[in-house]
Amino acid sequence: MTVDDLLFPAEARTRAIARELYTHARNLPLISPHGHVDPGILADDAPFPDPARLIVVPDHYVTRMLLSQGIPPSELGVPRIDGGESETDPRLIWRRLAENWHLFRGTPSRLWLEQTFRTVFGIETPFNGQTADRVYDELAAKLAEPQYRPRALFQRFNLEVLATTESPLDDLSRHAKLAADGWGGPGGRVITTFRPDDLVDMDWPGWPDRVVKLGEITGQDTATYEGFLHALAQRRRDFIAAGATCSDHGHPTAATGGMTAAEAKSLFERVVHGGATAAEAEAFRAHMLMEFARMSLDDGLVMQLHPGSSRNHNATLFRTHGRDVGGDIPVATEYTNALRPLLEEFGHDPRFRVVVYTLDEYTFSRELAPLAGGYPAMFIGAPWWFLDAPEALRRWREAVTETAGFYNTAGFVDDTRAYCSIPVRHDVARRVDAGFLARLVAEHRLGLDEAAETIADLAYHLPKKIFRVG
Repeated sequence: MTVDDLLFPAEARTRAIARELYTHARNLPLISPHGHVDPGILADDAPFPDPARLIVVPDHYVTRMLLSQGIPPSELGVPRIDGGESETDPRLIWRRLAENWHLFRGTPSRLWLEQTFRTVFGIETPFNGQTADRVYDELAAKLAEPQYRPRALFQRFNLEVLATTESPLDDLSRHAKLAADGWGGPGGRVITTFRPDDLVDMDWPGWPDRVVKLGEITGQDTATYEGFLHALAQRRRDFIAAGATCSDHGHPTAATGGMTAAEAKSLFERVVHGGATAAEAEAFRAHMLMEFARMSLDDGLVMQLHPGSSRNHNATLFRTHGRDVGGDIPVATEYTNALRPLLEEFGHDPRFRVVVYTLDEYTFSRELAPLAGGYPAMFIGAPWWFLDAPEALRRWREAVTETAGFYNTAGFVDDTRAYCSIPVRHDVARRVDAGFLARLVAEHRLGLDEAAETIADLAYHLPKKIFRVG
C-alpha cells in the first residue's frame, strides 16, 4: 500500500474496489454547507499572517489536546478575556505544537494536519520537535506567495459553495463585500447561515441586551414577543439576501414544542429584561424551534439541528478564554420523543426540511435512522465535532444505512474553523465512503456501477440538493 491508499481497506481485493470508487468522487467540487470559517478571511483576501495563527491558534482540536497535557491555550496564542497575557511569538507557538506532536498519534487532528502539509502546501518534511523550524520556514515561504492567499486557495480547493455561520446580530458587511466582488450573495460561492442561538437562549449571559440590539437593527419593538418574532423573520430575509439557504440551531437538547404561543408570549415578556430559570430557558428554546420551522415554510431555509453539547463545561477555560475554545463536552441526547412535536407538525410538509446531527452516536441506529426513515422532511447529518474521525464515519455508515439507506443522509459537513483543512476533511470522508461501498461490492450486495453512482451522490449531489445550494 502507498499513501494514495490512505484509509482504504487493508484486504487487497476490497482495497482495489475502493481505489476505483474513489476516482468517481475525488475530483468532484466541494460543497461545504456548514462551517465556521471567518468570512473576513475571504472578504479581505489578505495573506495569512504566519503558520501559527493559521494552523494552531484557531483550531480548538489542537489546543484542547495540548491543554489536556497541561499546556494552556494562552501559551498557544489563544487570546485571553480575563486580562491575562497570551504568547505572541508565532515560532514559539509552533515549536510547542511540534514538541508535543506525539500526543496526536492516532487522532484525526494529526491526520488532517499532516495531509494539509502534504496536499495543500506540498511539504513532505516529517513534523516533529527536531523539524519544527524547518517546517515553519517552508510553510511561511508558501504563505508569502500569491497562490496561497485565501481566494486562490478557494479556487484550488475546488470549493463550489462555502457556508459560514453568523448571528442575526451580525451586520453581514463581510458578506456584502464578497457579493460586491462577485464571491457572495444568492448563487454565490460564499454564503452565510442564520444561527440565532444567542437570541433564543435565555440563560446565555447578555441575552436581554442582545434582544434590545436586535430591535435596534430591525426597527422592531423586541420588548414584545410579536416584535421579537417579526425581527427574527426580518433578519432571516436579510440573510437570504446574503445567500443563506440554511438556519442552524445548536441547542443543549433536541427538545421541540411544549408551549402554546400564548405561554411563550407570557414567558418572553416577563423575562425579557432577564431572570429566566433553566427550565424556562429550555422550554423557550424548544418552542422557538417550532417557530423557526414555521418560518421555514415561508422562506425555505433548511433547518439544521446540532444538539447535545454541554457548553463551557470547562469553567476555568471559559473564564480565561471565553466560548468556543475547546471547553465543551458531549452529553447523551434523546431524539424520538424530543423531535416528535416538530415532526408531527412539519415532518410531512414538502416545504420543510430538517437535518439532525448528534454527538451521541448510540442514537444513530436506535433513533435517528428510524426517524429519518419515517419522515420525508428529516435527514441525518454527518458525524461532526467529536465524531468526525474516520472510525466514527465508518460506524455511522454501518449504523444508519441498514435502516435509512444512503439517501436519507445529508452528505459530509466539515464544521471547521481551520480553513486549510477543508479539502482534507472532505477527502477523508470520500475515502471512508469508498471503503464502505467497496465492502458492499465485494460482498455482492451492490453492483460496482451502483456504488460509483452512490459515492458521487454522497460526495456532491446529495448535499447540494438537501442544503438547497444548487
